[in-house]
Amino acid sequence: MNLRRLDAATGALSSLSLLAAFIALWWFASRSGWVNRAFLPSPADTAASLVQGLAGGELLGYTGATLGRMLAGWVLASALGIALGALIGSSQRARTWIAPTLEFIRPLPASAVMPLAIALFGLSGGMVLAVVAFGSMWPVLLATLHGLAAVHPRLREVAQALQMGRLSFITQIGLPNAMPDILSGMRLSMTVSLIVSVVGEMIASQNGLGQAILLAARSFQASELFAGIVLLGAIGFASNAVLALAERRLLRWQRP
Repeated sequence: MNLRRLDAATGALSSLSLLAAFIALWWFASRSGWVNRAFLPSPADTAASLVQGLAGGELLGYTGATLGRMLAGWVLASALGIALGALIGSSQRARTWIAPTLEFIRPLPASAVMPLAIALFGLSGGMVLAVVAFGSMWPVLLATLHGLAAVHPRLREVAQALQMGRLSFITQIGLPNAMPDILSGMRLSMTVSLIVSVVGEMIASQNGLGQAILLAARSFQASELFAGIVLLGAIGFASNAVLALAERRLLRWQRP
């Protein structure tokens, strides 16, 4: 246990050192004139814009809008992905029939279906939510599908011997067996939902960090632009950390 804590502390210190070196390089590049300060503000100017925007500006409202859109799309995508993945993964015949269709649709980037979504829903929040759900559903669906398909044959034989129905097999054997895959897929899905939310806000002119970043870029407000980017990175880091902690707690039974 002490060795694990020492390794964790060493890793955290290394990460902080790398972050400090990156900020120092950023500060030096902005102060030395390598890049015009109209395009590369200093870390201090970025931090000042971030604090000002969160304390009294519109940045806090933009952040709330993006977080709400990201979480709503992620929840919807997770529910759809788990349900569809469980139904398809629990049936060998369904996997055989539907797998080619899934492989055709899966590589489509969410941005590629935005014109279709705009035609169906218009430039609205519902359009962005639909695209976010579509783009972030695939990691969860494929992870659930893989987890259900990887159930040991002996467990399937036990389920048949006990005359378990399909729903009972999914809830009592399939989903618990697939839980590690599902949780990993949900972590990846959260990142995708954040990315697609920002892109959708930029394209559909919806209230959020994507629109704030786009407006700052168009008006050459570099510090506000970088403040939005830093905030997006912080949101992605925090959401991933929370889901990683939840994953470790839910999968404690796997650790020796």
